[in-house]
Amino acid sequence: MPEKSIYMDNNATTTIDPVVKEAVLKGFDLPGNASSMHGPGRAASAAVERARIQTARLIGADPEEIIFTSGGSESNNTVLNLIYSNMFTENGRNRIITSSIEHPSINETVKVFRNNGVPVTIIGVDSNGKLDMEALRREASKDVAIISIMTANNEIGTIQNVLEAAKIAVSCGALMHTDAVQAAGKIALDVHNLNVDFASISGHKLHAPKGIGALYIRKGLNIEPLIRGGHQEHGLRAGTYNTPGIIGLGAAAEIAYNELTESAGYISNLRDKLRMGIESLIPNVHVNGHPMEVLPGTLNVSFPGAEGESILLYLDMEGISVSTGSACATGSLEPSYVLIETGVGPELAHGSIRFSLGKFNTEEEVAYVLKKLPPVIKRLREMSTL
Repeated sequence: MPEKSIYMDNNATTTIDPVVKEAVLKGFDLPGNASSMHGPGRAASAAVERARIQTARLIGADPEEIIFTSGGSESNNTVLNLIYSNMFTENGRNRIITSSIEHPSINETVKVFRNNGVPVTIIGVDSNGKLDMEALRREASKDVAIISIMTANNEIGTIQNVLEAAKIAVSCGALMHTDAVQAAGKIALDVHNLNVDFASISGHKLHAPKGIGALYIRKGLNIEPLIRGGHQEHGLRAGTYNTPGIIGLGAAAEIAYNELTESAGYISNLRDKLRMGIESLIPNVHVNGHPMEVLPGTLNVSFPGAEGESILLYLDMEGISVSTGSACATGSLEPSYVLIETGVGPELAHGSIRFSLGKFNTEEEVAYVLKKLPPVIKRLREMSTL
């Protein structure tokens, strides 16, 4: 058995906060359907609406602009499917613009649309993963229905200039969506100041339960329901409320809002200690992503001459949990498309490890990783045929 158990894969999912867990458990004691008019139903409804206020405050939205979903992938798909269902009735607006490093829930959806004849424009990124804004400006025109750009990348942590992208969307009359799943609760967000029309968030990325998320929809938009059959969520998403999950998301959002500045500083300090330690103890490493405009806890490093899956497995035997990229791409033998898009070659992409730290990690854990990682890399490089 390994001497320690260290979790550094928080971009894949976070451990549930004990305070959030307690709130969720109390939610199971609310037996009523939040849509019912009797006492138990009103109690459940009050808890749901409190969570809506908490979730809205985290991202600078109004409560009535929040609808609860099952998570980030549903929120992202909902936006694109809503646009797809409406675009053929709009005045010539039938094109979607997105970036080359979006989450698969965006990428795979627009692939389907493209196969069905929808014009899709993919904007590239530079070596740090920053969106090519000039290319976005050139492509913005009156035929664009929506621009969808993630706030921060899940693999390399690079933070995008969503405000500038939204200005470009406004200039051509398009709607603006941002996948804020990795950013919410980690960096300050204000959807009104960013001037976006839609934003997606997911509970399990900010220490809430899995299977709960939210979608911000700017008030005033004329949106058709995607799920019909009930009046829930302003008639946009029918289905009985997941009351305990919603309570958990609200509790996690409130904690993240209150701790944001302190938590971000603490996590950034841990990440910097880990990065500097890796660079000083291991020769020939390449840090991926933007050096400054990056999520507090994300550190993506390529180790030439060592294969990523092997590094992961060796670290796992030492009790250290990390990732070779996005959890949604696990099982693929292809190198990370995000790293390839930034110009990293296949060998470096295959030899990359993502450390994603959170508020429950410690300096002692960073020291343990820095003790165990160098001999792993040395051993794998000695075994390598590259």
